[in-house]
Amino acid sequence: MSKLVPISHRELAKKLKRAGFEMIRTGRHPVYYSADKDMTIPIPNHPGDVPKGTLRTIIRELGLSVDEFNDL
Repeated sequence: MSKLVPISHRELAKKLKRAGFEMIRTGRHPVYYSADKDMTIPIPNHPGDVPKGTLRTIIRELGLSVDEFNDL
């Protein structure tokens, strides 16, 4: 099992796009939506990396393992 490493907001957005999500709202907390999964995911857009706890929650909501998320 891989270790969860904090990533930037920009890298998280890229991974969500690779997973089939598209941005539907911009701002301080952009929202990404996947029609296939009928799921919306808000992500923080603050300076620095996304906190590990927040990142782990997003990964859990996506239904992915840490390894699968790192491979995106």
